[in-house]
Amino acid sequence: VRNLKLEHEQEKNKILSEALETLATEHHELEQSLVKGSPPLSIISEEQFYDAVSDSESEKSLSGFETTTAYSLEDSMDSKDTITSSMSQEKVCGSGELLSNGIKKHRTSLPSPMFSRNDFSIWSILRKCIGMELSKITMPVIFNEPLSFLQRLTEYMEHTYLIHKASSLSSTTERMQCVAAFAVSAVASQWERTGKPFNPLLGETYELIRDDLGFRLLSEQVSHHPPISAFYAEGLNNDFVFHGSIYPKLKFWGKSVEAEPKGTMTLELLEHNEAYTWTNPTCCVHNIIVGKLWIEQYGNVEITNHNVSAFTCLKFKEEKHLEVIKLHKVEGYIQDKSKKKLCALYGKWTECLYSVDPATFEAYKKNDKKNAEEKKSGKQVGNTEEPDEMPLPDSESVYVIPGSTLLWKITPRPPNSAQMYNFTSFAMALNELDKEMESVIPKTDCRLRPDIRAMENGEIDLASEEKKRLEEKQRTARKNRSKSEEDWKTRWFHQGPNPYTGTQDWLYSGNYWDRNYFNLPDIY
Repeated sequence: VRNLKLEHEQEKNKILSEALETLATEHHELEQSLVKGSPPLSIISEEQFYDAVSDSESEKSLSGFETTTAYSLEDSMDSKDTITSSMSQEKVCGSGELLSNGIKKHRTSLPSPMFSRNDFSIWSILRKCIGMELSKITMPVIFNEPLSFLQRLTEYMEHTYLIHKASSLSSTTERMQCVAAFAVSAVASQWERTGKPFNPLLGETYELIRDDLGFRLLSEQVSHHPPISAFYAEGLNNDFVFHGSIYPKLKFWGKSVEAEPKGTMTLELLEHNEAYTWTNPTCCVHNIIVGKLWIEQYGNVEITNHNVSAFTCLKFKEEKHLEVIKLHKVEGYIQDKSKKKLCALYGKWTECLYSVDPATFEAYKKNDKKNAEEKKSGKQVGNTEEPDEMPLPDSESVYVIPGSTLLWKITPRPPNSAQMYNFTSFAMALNELDKEMESVIPKTDCRLRPDIRAMENGEIDLASEEKKRLEEKQRTARKNRSKSEEDWKTRWFHQGPNPYTGTQDWLYSGNYWDRNYFNLPDIY
């Protein structure tokens, strides 16, 4: 009887998943026909997927996807041919190669281009996992990018020059403008990055020293259930400290996956004795079932200056009609403690951020709203496009209001970015490892992870095998600790109240840069 009931439930599950897929396809085709005036096409696009926090230790592994060996050889060869000349000209820098000013030169390419994901569909995985907790789903390695989530977090620091600029300014409002620009720029590298970072192992660490950008950073995976990553960065000239912890919370909405990054960012400008705190916007990946994947950031971000009781309110706008001019918009105000508007901010998190006088901005908004209503009453069709035709970040789709000041503009991605997981130039160097560095960093540094290194080198089968081995090793270690009733102890961070918000946070314990690494866990 139970077997019969189970068979009935499985059949119902199959019918429901197929119905959901059919509905999503029809919805996508209707949208396409409305926008382009063309008849619906019964084509399901198989695309890649980004899920920054899926737990790689699922006890319920997905049959048929544990080892990913098949990929489009033809597409892969095309990719390799496309960038062969580029890689031959831009060879990976070895240890000790310096620029004329004595600062180390970083690599401009990965050892191997990315593999084609055309033979794989995220829906083919998710349809088998209906009813499972999303954070328990194991993703095949083909959907990864060759970086750990700890390295992905480090990309917050790509535009550190904005912090240095803030430190050099005497005006509080101008400093707040630079801090707001830094908070927006911190998520800019996520545009088109639909590859999933590797989940950090418990106790995994990452360090980065960038003399050219004037900072050094340390991060550690301090918890595995729930997954929490803590980081601590400081200016090499002792002008700032930037720290925080991230606990991404996932929600599956059928056609999209939403990641809410729980955790507080804290920036201290030491020369001004100022502290700022904020939380990052929500990240959403659209078109999980059908269509081309694209990433959106939305939600309210409030940046508080704890020393003068002023704050910046930024709204990352959610655009449901896919109007190109409105996609990825960020708007907000810098306000004093009486909520008087001191400055208006506007732009796009994929492109730029400007500041302007609040009265000028509101006059522009009022006029823009009036024009939109006139268009609507005249039944004019807006410039709406499908997600696969959205503009690239450097396409300048922000109207610059007269009298505005540019605060931040995104750096164009390198020419080989599309073959290199859509990495920025900064991301390209994150997993770089030379002999000199290898002798200095602790054995827990994710540059030494064999699965990430194998994927970076184009060895997809080895990467999959190593990923499974590391997961099993971590699982065994957790069971052994459970038997001996031994608690896991973090090495470089400890829990405590955030000094400015009072909420529970992960704080740096110190002594990492003394290079005295003893009793480190064997996690690889």
